[in-house]
Amino acid sequence: MSAGQFDAILIGRNEGERLIRSLACATRHARHVVYVDSGSVDNSVAHARAAGAQVVELDPARPFSAARARNEGFAALGPDCAEFVHFIDGDCILAPDWPATALAFLQDHPQAALVHGHHREDAPDASVYNWLTDQEWKMAPGPAAGGLGMFMGRAAAFAAVGGFRDGMIAAEDDELFLRLRAAGWQTWCVADVMSGHDVGLFSFRGWFRRMIRAGHSFSELGVLHPGAARASRLRAVVWAGVLPVLALLGLLVWLPLVALVVALYALSLARLWRRCMAQGLPAGRAARAAALLMMCKFANLYGMATYWVRRFRRSDARIIEYR
Repeated sequence: MSAGQFDAILIGRNEGERLIRSLACATRHARHVVYVDSGSVDNSVAHARAAGAQVVELDPARPFSAARARNEGFAALGPDCAEFVHFIDGDCILAPDWPATALAFLQDHPQAALVHGHHREDAPDASVYNWLTDQEWKMAPGPAAGGLGMFMGRAAAFAAVGGFRDGMIAAEDDELFLRLRAAGWQTWCVADVMSGHDVGLFSFRGWFRRMIRAGHSFSELGVLHPGAARASRLRAVVWAGVLPVLALLGLLVWLPLVALVVALYALSLARLWRRCMAQGLPAGRAARAAALLMMCKFANLYGMATYWVRRFRRSDARIIEYR
């Protein structure tokens, strides 16, 4: 199957030079490319037009989200949309062989609504935050893979379930995958390299905000699909909520309880440190990674609470930018 037998929807916001390379790759492989811009103040729109892409600029009167951008890009393809569509983030570049691999896979697996491959960070060793992000993207191959915003999918399946939920600011891909599987489709991950990604995280603040965004999605997924992200929510509640409260109570009424809580944190940190070491990190960086993995529970819990406050106030979610 020819790699040119698909359309591409590329989304971005102030991606800079990375967008130029992403557009060049997309236009090389796809039949037609739509670029959707979410209020960029750099030259993103001009770069997209120069690359020959159809440009959609989102109306800023409505909240921006990756979900909304992808949906509007899909709508812009109209009735002449190809059978297959590839969603691409503007800070990502497709591997040269991936489009043909993905198309062949979908042709051979009629029950697959979509397929994505290995999404890797370009510079995982540049910072501990980059490394942690690279670990997030590692998924086991199979027909019930977790969500990823970049994938090659069947346009008909995407349209049949209504696309992404516009109002979701994170985990909109997980939510879409769950609806597709509920409709009888498979959502595949394969071991082939799909794309390179440049998260460019070099500050604790940026990483912490990213974890807040993840926590927001844990709550929203749980509301939309009971049972989804349950383990993630439980970890955040226990490690960032229950145990600190117990420690505070121990300070007030029974000091041995404080020692018990400290021991639990120490044991968990040691386990995380050994796991990071087993994945190839040197001891010092593994210790930092372990500490961040523990601290992310506090960010997750804050994000979970943010979702419920927003829901109580009936206000629209706003994207949580971390770069």
